[in-house]
Amino acid sequence: MHKDTENAAVAAKVRPAMLPDVQGIHAIIQPYADEGTLLPRSIAELSENVRDFVVAEACGRIVGCGALHLYGLHLAEVRSIAVAPEEKGRGVGRLLVEALLEETRKHQVSCVCLFTRTPGFFGHLGFTVARRDELPDKIYKDCVHCPKLMDCDEIAMVTGKVPANVNGMRDPLVPIPLVKLKA
Repeated sequence: MHKDTENAAVAAKVRPAMLPDVQGIHAIIQPYADEGTLLPRSIAELSENVRDFVVAEACGRIVGCGALHLYGLHLAEVRSIAVAPEEKGRGVGRLLVEALLEETRKHQVSCVCLFTRTPGFFGHLGFTVARRDELPDKIYKDCVHCPKLMDCDEIAMVTGKVPANVNGMRDPLVPIPLVKLKA
């Protein structure tokens, strides 16, 4: 790791988000939502889901955020990874993803997925490209509400063992039928 990156990463600390952090989280996510890199998140939605978020803090200010959605022991999703533009390239995004992956290990989750327009970053963190139709939990939670459902430009990525699908169903304990999507 480059010395400057190492110093910045050491200076930033990741901690669970709290309600007073919501404005800061929104301020970091919104520019990425405006450019289409991230899905927009309203203040109300962030407030409702603040317990899913972690924030990176440096010098008393929020410089990054990320969230983890748990579907069950078979799958979790890393979401809303965003770093303040002036902090990009300093290891903050890596710290956020590592903190969320540590949380999945505590919960004994066997596979972690994410959908991204920046696969290179996540590839360096051990994620590999997957097929969207291998992740019906995500499709049914979010994608069915997205106007780009049938023309998605995000890349599905995973780390860990992709949950098995048997006869068009997720593992027998998680009965979610598969959806047919364009490749």
